[in-house]
Amino acid sequence: MTAKITVGWREWLSLPELGINDIKAKIDTGARTSCIHAINIEEYEVDSEKWVEFTAQPLQDDEQTQVTCKAKVKKMKYVTSSSGQKELRYFIETTLHAGEHSWPIELTLTSRATMKFRMLLGRTAMENRIVVDPALSQLLGRKV
Repeated sequence: MTAKITVGWREWLSLPELGINDIKAKIDTGARTSCIHAINIEEYEVDSEKWVEFTAQPLQDDEQTQVTCKAKVKKMKYVTSSSGQKELRYFIETTLHAGEHSWPIELTLTSRATMKFRMLLGRTAMENRIVVDPALSQLLGRKV
């Protein structure tokens, strides 16, 4: 059995396949799915497969730093937010880098403009890999 990574309640992560080198995420054991702040979401087709292009603003309080991302759509599904609102979201798959570790995760695309964190890392992405110590934060450091 592989040792689990200990993380704090917030961590710097990266999503290199999307071109996002640094994004501060809330490690949210209360959320099943992971999500990222995405605006200007446009759907298109490649070889009869559904893809999306979207703009990510990975740094909180910084709308000037923007990354244009492209990803194949894995599925579309209704997700209930923490406020109880149901929203139809795109699900994509990408590789998460957490410190020296990396693995594929599912992410939903949604506007998190009013939220403090531009990404939530949910239970499904953490399963069998991560242990959260809520008294700590930023154990993995920042790549910059």
